[in-house]
Amino acid sequence: MSGHSKWANIKHRKGKADAARGAATTKISREITTAVRIGGADPTGNMRLKLALQKARENNIPKDNIQRAIQKGQGTLEGQSYEEITYEGYGIAGVALLVQTMTDNRNRTAAEMRHLFSKYGGNLGESGCVSWMFNKKGLILIDKANGVSEDDLMAIVLESGGDDLVSEDDQFEITCAPESFEGLLNALETAGVKWESADISMVPDTTISLSGEEATRLMKLVDALEEQDDVQAVFGNFELPDEEEDE
Repeated sequence: MSGHSKWANIKHRKGKADAARGAATTKISREITTAVRIGGADPTGNMRLKLALQKARENNIPKDNIQRAIQKGQGTLEGQSYEEITYEGYGIAGVALLVQTMTDNRNRTAAEMRHLFSKYGGNLGESGCVSWMFNKKGLILIDKANGVSEDDLMAIVLESGGDDLVSEDDQFEITCAPESFEGLLNALETAGVKWESADISMVPDTTISLSGEEATRLMKLVDALEEQDDVQAVFGNFELPDEEEDE
């Protein structure tokens, strides 16, 4: 099994930074509301909600906020109705970017996306302009400190329909088809394997390596996009040197 996208690590690092900026409560609450609206309020049969609730706990979101988000999804508490919209465009050096948003005002969000792409040297494109470069996959990161061996993990991945297992310096990265995602997570949970993060992600077919000024300029755009309240996730087909990722 081979192939690896460092965007998984970049996205995870950015997710931690997002929480530090105080944006996590809004973003995760919206995800909980949408997950409940689509799949119901029982996390046992709603993997999207189960993962959102796990993120809420990891980010220390108050129980009152979580309950309000669930009630909004059930329709028992008045609140905004959100829709999911993905924007596509290019950053520096032709890097392709997919921006997943959840918004109650698509005109406001579209205007903000155009502004941010333009401000930081990118170009917002039409729907479909870069999505063909990505594949939707389940992406699971497991810290090696958890103690699971690569052989045991490989067995679980293969038996549960996983596509790929990559061993990095301090973590394992598992990818799978979206339809295998829930079954794989359940198999890991049954085996007592804890994951560091688990999401349905957009994984690029190929990547562009950036460093120095180009990397700095691109990350300013990515940072700005992720700080925007309506943005849930940003994916791109680029790789950065480790020292750039850690800045």
